Amino acid sequence: MCTNLVVADPERGDKTICLAVTPAMKALGVRNRCRVFEIPKQIQYITASPRMKLYIDYAAKIYGIYLRYVAKEDIHVYSIDEVFMDVTGYLALYGKTPKEMAVMLMSEVLRETGIRATCGIGTNLYLAKIALDITAKHAPDFIGELTVASYRETLWNHRPLTDFWRIGPGTARRLESLCIYTMGDVAHASESLLYRHFGIDAELLIDHAWGLEPTTIADIHNYHSKTNCLTSGQVLMRDYTAEEGVLIVKEMMDLLCLEMVDRGVVTKSITLQVGYASSWGKSFVKGTASVSRATHSDAVWVKEIEALYRKIVHPDAMVRRMNITCNKIEEPDAVQYSLFENPVEEEQHDRLQKTVVGLRKRFGKNAVVKGMNLEDHGTTRERNRQIGGHKSGE
Repeated sequence: MCTNLVVADPERGDKTICLAVTPAMKALGVRNRCRVFEIPKQIQYITASPRMKLYIDYAAKIYGIYLRYVAKEDIHVYSIDEVFMDVTGYLALYGKTPKEMAVMLMSEVLRETGIRATCGIGTNLYLAKIALDITAKHAPDFIGELTVASYRETLWNHRPLTDFWRIGPGTARRLESLCIYTMGDVAHASESLLYRHFGIDAELLIDHAWGLEPTTIADIHNYHSKTNCLTSGQVLMRDYTAEEGVLIVKEMMDLLCLEMVDRGVVTKSITLQVGYASSWGKSFVKGTASVSRATHSDAVWVKEIEALYRKIVHPDAMVRRMNITCNKIEEPDAVQYSLFENPVEEEQHDRLQKTVVGLRKRFGKNAVVKGMNLEDHGTTRERNRQIGGHKSGE
């Protein structure tokens, strides 16, 4: 709480994002998620390298503490370090007020892990989130409480708008162009005006401006998407030539195929988005490739992704970002082979992929690599040592 410290990977240079900055740094005006070069030179601080595996272990331990007091059906894991809990039915059981229960849970976390938690208490999910984001972090006991009435009384004039959940810089700019600067302004604005500019998203914006949120944790648990997809993306450490980028998308597609094998799913189409380097005029290009029969075979998809990449990317461009999506993944049906396919070879290749998945699980992701992964500008071996794009710390 009192040390000038940032979590950032020094090997990525001074343009890398600080994954976290301590309260002491924030008090000096350093914003969260800034880049290293943005930290004022006169500030002396410690740089800690990311240790994502340890971070996950601690997050799991804290979640285990919550499970001693609240059933998993009443918990929604919002992110690796943040959960929503509906404790309505537990207050009488423990004989506590919402704040007393928060203190009990926070004290257990502090006692067992040494980590000081913050807590937002609200009469719905939105108010709980706002209480956490805006009020709890500035409260002496790190607990914020909001009701619909207190929200309107204390936060209707709060600025900037980007402090509020789901309002990013783009949305804030669009609201400001309409002379709307606070949530109170949103609440009293013409609904037809908001729908005209924001479409269906205006409904959520209006509800939140009034402190309302009909969705419950039970609703979240009961929701099932009609379609699912798998996606993989990365920002390269330097600008790559278009030709060097071919290897990157092939590596990424190869890993996505193994992930589909592991999950027992297949797909008929993939979408590729390539972001150009800032030195190139156009920001990104995008395209989709399809096959007649759903599959997770790398023999099929690696060729398809290379062909798609060469089709949409300018050969003279420099590239910096890649994103591949396997669209509408599904469990495989009975396979109907064509006259031009060899069922024996395809089934052997499928068994080979499953063997590779098993070896990677048992001996580590780099236990089995392909020749292309050994090329100088390949990134798979390094990415296999990361979690969420950051060093695992192992």
